[in-house]
Amino acid sequence: MVSWSKSEMLVVAGARALAGRRVCFVGIGLPNIAVTLAQRTVEPDLELIYESGVYGSVPARQPLSIGDPCLVSGSLAVMPMPELFQYYLQRGLVDVGFLGAAQLDRYGNVNTTIIGDDYRRPKVRLPGSGGACDIAFNAGEVLLLLRQSRRSFVDKVDFVTSTAAAADRGNAGRGLTKVVSDLGEYEFDPDTHELMLTRLHPGVGVDEAVAATGWDLRVSPQLATTAAPTDDELRLLREELDPSGAYLK
Repeated sequence: MVSWSKSEMLVVAGARALAGRRVCFVGIGLPNIAVTLAQRTVEPDLELIYESGVYGSVPARQPLSIGDPCLVSGSLAVMPMPELFQYYLQRGLVDVGFLGAAQLDRYGNVNTTIIGDDYRRPKVRLPGSGGACDIAFNAGEVLLLLRQSRRSFVDKVDFVTSTAAAADRGNAGRGLTKVVSDLGEYEFDPDTHELMLTRLHPGVGVDEAVAATGWDLRVSPQLATTAAPTDDELRLLREELDPSGAYLK
């Protein structure tokens, strides 16, 4: 029997994707817990940046927002937001931007602004870009973390908050390089420039991933399987990082 949840697998896979990275600009939501897990497992030297002006954060608990005081305690530096964006992000000193999304399409367009066709009267108004668009264009690369369904993996996003996929659109870095969902991992087909399923999480079938995608999903001929969460990864999530289940329920 599977002894972990899809949310736990999502966060574990997201944390592992940060192996080898050094400076990470963190978005709100699920990326928060994945980066703190990465600091305790695959990348203990990972330096976290938050758009509120905090560099080198080592949060003792999960932050409630990017303005949570726990991000400041033990950090390397705190500065005004313009300095953080100009001197670190736009200068090219950020290795990876780690973001969430409400909607994503096959070409890597990301929506965190509205759900619905009418911007002035949307069905749902989301938090908006914040620093995400700047991060998408200026980080060395971008990783995206989100739960997968036909509502999140859509044929066409309702609003293009950022176009993280294409470096030839003016991105300073490589743009979006990997998407991690609760079903698998996705990278871009070099020929079609569409997202392609490259790795399935344990217990997930190709049919399930296809059914949860709002476009004709391409599957890599070298499709791999994600390694199951280790006992230590699960212990850290359940006992230290999210004992109340605020992120992982």
